[in-house]
Amino acid sequence: MSAPTAAPRSDIGEKDAAVAQPNRRNAELLLLIVALAIGLYAYANVDLAMLGTLPPNFLAVAGILTLLLGGAHVAVRFLAPFADPILLPAAAMLNLLGLAMIHRLDLAEEQRAIRNNTNIPSPDVVPQLTWTALALVLFVTILFVVHDHRRLQKYTYTAMVLGILLLMLPLVPGLGTTVNGANLWVRLGPLSFQPSELAKIVLAVFFAGYLVTTRDSLALVRRKVAGVGLPRGRDLGPILVVWLACVAVLIFQRDLGTALMFFGLFVSLLYVATQRRSWIIIGGVLAIIGVSFAYFTFGYVRQRFEIWLDTWSYANDQGYQIAQSLFGLANGGMLGTGWGQGYPEFVPFAKTDFITAALGEELGVTGLMAILVVYAVIIERGLRTAIACRDPFGKLLAVGFATVIGLQLFVVVGGVTRLIPLTGLTTPFLSYGGSALVANWMMISLLIRISDRARRPLPSGTVDVGRGLG
Repeated sequence: MSAPTAAPRSDIGEKDAAVAQPNRRNAELLLLIVALAIGLYAYANVDLAMLGTLPPNFLAVAGILTLLLGGAHVAVRFLAPFADPILLPAAAMLNLLGLAMIHRLDLAEEQRAIRNNTNIPSPDVVPQLTWTALALVLFVTILFVVHDHRRLQKYTYTAMVLGILLLMLPLVPGLGTTVNGANLWVRLGPLSFQPSELAKIVLAVFFAGYLVTTRDSLALVRRKVAGVGLPRGRDLGPILVVWLACVAVLIFQRDLGTALMFFGLFVSLLYVATQRRSWIIIGGVLAIIGVSFAYFTFGYVRQRFEIWLDTWSYANDQGYQIAQSLFGLANGGMLGTGWGQGYPEFVPFAKTDFITAALGEELGVTGLMAILVVYAVIIERGLRTAIACRDPFGKLLAVGFATVIGLQLFVVVGGVTRLIPLTGLTTPFLSYGGSALVANWMMISLLIRISDRARRPLPSGTVDVGRGLG
């Protein structure tokens, strides 16, 4: 007669239940070391190729970056031990490559100033490194303050008000600043900031919280047209309001890219929340109407379409940027010219809007595709976090952040490669600019918090009552 089997204990705590499941923090550390090594190699290789020596501040930069990323890893290890192990190293890799390219363009500007016997400009890599430090400090702060992402749902309408105020800030007289024709910046003394970068985070919180409470009514089908289920007329209100808000951004701030990003974010979350493809169709129709309105109403939008369709007719004036970008990509070919061996400084705004063209010239199509794969990994891990998340708010929030990064990447790279008209957004993590870098690291921090909650093993004997999205 066999011995009786012991009944499973019901008093095992969450800490004991987690012992059997590895948290993958060592894997994250290994990937982070690899990312740091590649980024520092790129930074050093720029000077070796252009000047034949290591950067004079190489040890200081290496030490600062090692300390910052090591601190971020330690924070994740203790504050979010079950988080996705790939998000932090992937974002760090992109950030480091962006620093290397900004440093490379700084050297080109320095050499040009020496040749022309003019004042040497201040290197932009120093403020970008400072913004990186601030971004990683905020990354850790969010992990420390936001213990549970579900608490953010309480601030749904606060996030809506804050998002609207952030979008309106550049329009305040004496506070907003026009840069390259777009009213997107706020200047406070020597500092400038782009409020729409923070707005994409708080509006993602609002969209997720709003759709969690209204998804049932938004999923109702009143009638079908050509086999497509259409919602009730009164349920069209939210998408019409967001559409009008995006048109207002386009009119008053002259920023087509931001308007497309916010509208695409809302429609994507609306589809995920309701699983109704009719919302995608309605959103597509409204997007076509909005773009058509912009084309026939605003000369700068129409000019961008004309440059897109016939770049070489404008190659010496309005289309000079995109023409130089294409020349640079062609010069790079498949394998690139190598760090410091190309001419990315010939492309206007190479540190911001066209940094992917600069990287494509010196790293080639192969290197640029590798960078795009890193972005794809971040987006995939964000969507995987959404699938694993046990609560609907966390699902939508993770999808929202992954969608924002994906939309920005598509709009930027599509414009630089002439796949779509140029819109002027910055490339996440790569481009020079503090507001975008800080906002993107904040999104990664929140994704890590959501993934920690999603991957954390449940205490023995408990039942997960979180509802999914379908």
